[in-house]
Amino acid sequence: MRTRLLPLLIVLMAAVLLALGVPLAVSVAAAEQQRVVVDRIDDTARFAALAQFVTDPPTAAPENFTDERGQTLRTELARYYSVYGIRAGVFYRNDTPMANAPDTWFLPKKGAARDAFNEARVSRRSHDPQQVWPWQRHRLVVASPVIRDGDVIAVVVTDSPTGQMRSKTLHGWLIIGAGEIAAMLLALGAALRLTGWVLRPVRVLDATTHDIATGRLKSRVAAAGGPPELRRLARSFNEMADNVEEVLEQQRAFVADASHQLRNPLSALLLRIELLALELPEGNEEIASVRTEGKRLAQVLDDLLDLALAEHAEADLRLTDIGALTAERVASWQPVAESKGVRLAGTCPATTAWADPVTLSSALDAVIDNAVKFTPEGGSVDVEVASNGEASTIVVTDGGPGLSDEDLARIGDRFWRSAGHQNIKGSGLGLSISRALLSAGGGSIAYDHHEPHGLRVTVKVPRSGPAA
Repeated sequence: MRTRLLPLLIVLMAAVLLALGVPLAVSVAAAEQQRVVVDRIDDTARFAALAQFVTDPPTAAPENFTDERGQTLRTELARYYSVYGIRAGVFYRNDTPMANAPDTWFLPKKGAARDAFNEARVSRRSHDPQQVWPWQRHRLVVASPVIRDGDVIAVVVTDSPTGQMRSKTLHGWLIIGAGEIAAMLLALGAALRLTGWVLRPVRVLDATTHDIATGRLKSRVAAAGGPPELRRLARSFNEMADNVEEVLEQQRAFVADASHQLRNPLSALLLRIELLALELPEGNEEIASVRTEGKRLAQVLDDLLDLALAEHAEADLRLTDIGALTAERVASWQPVAESKGVRLAGTCPATTAWADPVTLSSALDAVIDNAVKFTPEGGSVDVEVASNGEASTIVVTDGGPGLSDEDLARIGDRFWRSAGHQNIKGSGLGLSISRALLSAGGGSIAYDHHEPHGLRVTVKVPRSGPAA
């Protein structure tokens, strides 16, 4: 969620900063150009005031001018050009120069200077020049009319380089850019803290939910910061978890109590059946059937009690030699397999993992018992131990009839038995008990097809300790 929320906040903040920074940058460029234009207007106005009283005729060549005011004007324009590098000139209405600097610069036939001259010639100051950006090498042209007795007699034109203006604009932009970067970094830090503050309770809630889903029902959401709504959600989640755990405890207690309480009447009933059998002829089929069903019911009650205890028990995890423990269980089941004519073989190299030895032994007993039970005479059951960096596995494969895909999806459910194995002894709780025992210690059990036929059962236990 953080990887989705953080980019969204960053994009929004970047958009806000750009929405503020771009107009500010445009304003800086416009203000700098306006300052230069105003300065040029002042200069042209001063030159226009000097040219207003020049009396040399417009047809005379500049070198033939004798008017003292004209000489002053030419001197001022030359000094202006030498100091600032700005070309300037006063031109009569017929384009003849009254004075210009440098002497080689004349009014062009077209372009910005000509357009400004034409506007000023009709007694209008030239429009504001087009905005010059730092990457453009345009020149800045300003023109002002020279008016005498209400008539325009000449036009003052200045043609300025824009290098210095563009440099100042770029410097202002760099300052704005540095401010934008600093603001973005500040906003990024604020976004990181904000997302962390908002999502920390969500992460805690997610971790606790995972713990409960994997069987650690006593896990609760620890007190954490965050918005009030998430803190209230955490409290509600803890209350819900408490209620669920209480209901499960009541269910387990009921199953355990019911199994235990039914055990005594059932034992008495079986004893009475045995006494009754003494009064009947030996080999009576009905009494034999009643005995079988009674013993089956006793087995179901025992398995129910074991299941309730398995779901309630805490795993005593310790570093265990899985290979040695598996080899021991294989050896224990060897006589049973031999009596059925089934070959039971184990490949059990030494490997360690964290497991409850009693729990793992009980699970292996249930798995190997099923494998031997459903493997026909002459078949084989193989037990193989392996490990990798994360877990140790015990794989039990048999040569029985196997299960369909639909049966594989249901194996391990309580009281479930395959349709083809209803007449085989068992309560349908053995694998459920194994799964509950393994889950309590962080292990798992999985089922799959074994080619060409049979079932493949994989018991997995973690190699990392509880502290990790």
